[in-house]
Amino acid sequence: MAFARSGLKRVKPEPVGPGFAELFAALPVAVLVIDPDGRIAHANAACELLLNHSEKAMVGQPYDAVLLPPEDYVERRDGHGFAAFDVEIAAVRGPRIRVDFVESQIVDQPGWRIVTLHHAPQARRMNQGAERTAGARAAVGAAAMLAHEIKNPLSGIRGAAQLLRSGGEDEELTSLITTEVDRIASLIDRMQDFTDTRPLKLAPTNVYPLLDHARRVALAGFARGMVVEERFDPSLPPVLIDPDAFLQVMLNLLKNAAEALAGLAQPRITLATAYRHGMSVSAGQGRPRRPLPIEILVMDNGPGAPADIAEHLFEPFVSGKPEGKGLGLPLVEKLVRDMGGIVQYARERDPEVTVFRILLPRAA
Repeated sequence: MAFARSGLKRVKPEPVGPGFAELFAALPVAVLVIDPDGRIAHANAACELLLNHSEKAMVGQPYDAVLLPPEDYVERRDGHGFAAFDVEIAAVRGPRIRVDFVESQIVDQPGWRIVTLHHAPQARRMNQGAERTAGARAAVGAAAMLAHEIKNPLSGIRGAAQLLRSGGEDEELTSLITTEVDRIASLIDRMQDFTDTRPLKLAPTNVYPLLDHARRVALAGFARGMVVEERFDPSLPPVLIDPDAFLQVMLNLLKNAAEALAGLAQPRITLATAYRHGMSVSAGQGRPRRPLPIEILVMDNGPGAPADIAEHLFEPFVSGKPEGKGLGLPLVEKLVRDMGGIVQYARERDPEVTVFRILLPRAA
């Protein structure tokens, strides 16, 4: 009543969001915070579950008393981050586990580090193993043989349709036959690209002329009217790639981005490069890890892949587009793998962008 008599209005308090402690605890990825003395300062709930260790028991413990990092961790450079994909680590109170292991320095806090452990590494989920199994090689060989054999009767069918057409038969029907035969033949040509097992010709290469060429081709054709900006590391060293295969990869990714942006009011594609110290990937049981420090990003501000297929984008015949054949991204994955690298898909939230990340070896 006092409010009514004085003419004051009751102000509804603004809702209070979760604090940093609650947000840190709720992160779905295992995170450790390491202090300058190499001791654990914080661990979130996902980390407790993964390492079978409570935060209370971990805090104050030396880092290696709780977790034994990857073997080549000791070779990291001070002041730089470290990353190892699909690597086996040992939790002192749990089994050995395979993770994506990423350590980052905390800006403006000298000596402080954050370690994230991504269980069930993306490299394995996306079928980006360093080696094909014998079964996969057999499947590729069978697909190549099938593609070759199908093209022979297709040629005969097309020739027969042309003869019928010249003999006065229904032109609309014969045109339909030849159009569909050509469409199937084009699909088989793409399958043969995917099943080509010939080794690529790898050579030390400056990627910037290739990136510039791919950008100009995109702007002149499928990305006409869109913004394609560049964020390049000018000190990037030569990369060990096949130039033609690399150009094909970039054009496929740029075309994929342009198609995802169709109808968007302000479509934007970004090409970026960076050198990532300590980035490496498993090369197989008993073999040294393979460094992949060259990072190339193709980003767009489109909606990203549907959630139900996001983890299967690099599998053949998986596509989020009604007219898509689902062979473009598998071909990208094959060519990148044949050059000794890996390609990953991610959807980032701040800002919201779709990211295709390529990691490649540098030239000696």
